[in-house]
Order: sequence, then structure tokens, then C-alpha cells
Amino acid sequence: MTKRISAKHKIDRRLGENLWGRPKSPFNKREYGPGQHGQRRRGKTSDFGTQLKAKQKLKGYYANITERQFRRIYDEATRLRGDTSENLISLLERRLDALIYRAKFVPTPFAARQFISHGHVTVNGRRVNIPSYRLRQGDTVEVREKSRGLVLVLEAVQSTERDVPDYVEADHSKMTARLARIPQLSDVPYPVMMEPNLVVEFYSR
Repeated sequence: MTKRISAKHKIDRRLGENLWGRPKSPFNKREYGPGQHGQRRRGKTSDFGTQLKAKQKLKGYYANITERQFRRIYDEATRLRGDTSENLISLLERRLDALIYRAKFVPTPFAARQFISHGHVTVNGRRVNIPSYRLRQGDTVEVREKSRGLVLVLEAVQSTERDVPDYVEADHSKMTARLARIPQLSDVPYPVMMEPNLVVEFYSR
């Protein structure tokens, strides 16, 4: 797990956006960065700064994954056929923790990572405790029977904060979810605008 979990709301304020679209984000009340210098007027952002912010936003959204892991995903996206930025998004969305979050079994990407690490999930009937596990189209994910009564799960399923995207087939009565198809950038319901093309430019320098 990342060391930044306890400071996830600070990420919102540092990046200047409500990254996960949550109503409890402090950015909703204070639209400036954290710390005593947070309200200082910011100068014009350079091209490098714009690209760096795009990378930080995308990394942060997926539970603030490490730079090494993110770079490995980017390198794989460049090797695949097609548009690198689209490939990057599809690889990120195929992570097991991303699907658990999309299916509304947990309230946040951070909770999804912890939920999987604690062994509450199976993939195609096999227990998996690796949040970065790569799913394939058609894979079925299930919350283990003994974990279905957890308050975290019940509250997330009943939440109206967000909807399940159409590329995920979720059955909350059976606590199962299936990756129906590989999504493209336009399919993913990000609360803020993501710019993977700028991430590609950042790493291509």
C-alpha cells in the first residue's frame, strides 16, 4: 500500500481538483493548495509542469500508484499496437483494484487496494490478493461469501455517488462483476479531465 493513503485529500488540494469527485473532499471548501503558502498566486505553468500534473493526476486517481509501477505500465502501453494514450488507460482500467472500485464494491480506489490485499476477492473462482492483477476481457470477479456482509461493502453498493460504467457488468445481489469489454478513454467516468496524451509527451521527452 502507498504511504500517501492518509494524505489523499491533500493530493486534491495540491493538484487543484477534486480528483475522485467525492463530496467530502476539502477542495470543495478550499480551492487552494495545502500549507501556509497554499493561497499564493501561482505563475504561468510551463509545458513540463502541465505534463507533470497530468501524470500526477492519473497516478493519483488509481490510489497513487508508485512511479516505478506507473512507468512499467506506460512502457507496456508503448509496445502495444494502436494509440499509446488509449492503451495506457485500458491497462490501468484492467487492474483488479480498478474493477473492484468501478463495480462499487468499495467506496474508493484506496479501499479497493486494501480490500484485495486482505483476500476478500476471487477472479474466475481463484483467490487473488494482488491489486495490480491484470484482468482479461470476460474475467469474472467475485467478493468472497464471508466478506459480503462487511459494512464497507454494503455502504458502497448502496451509495448513489457514482454509477457502474457500461464496460463492467456488476451483479450486486451475487456480488460479482465481469469485465465485459476493454474500455477506451471516452468510456471511463473520470470526475475530472484526464489527459493521457500529456503523460505520453512527458515520458517521450
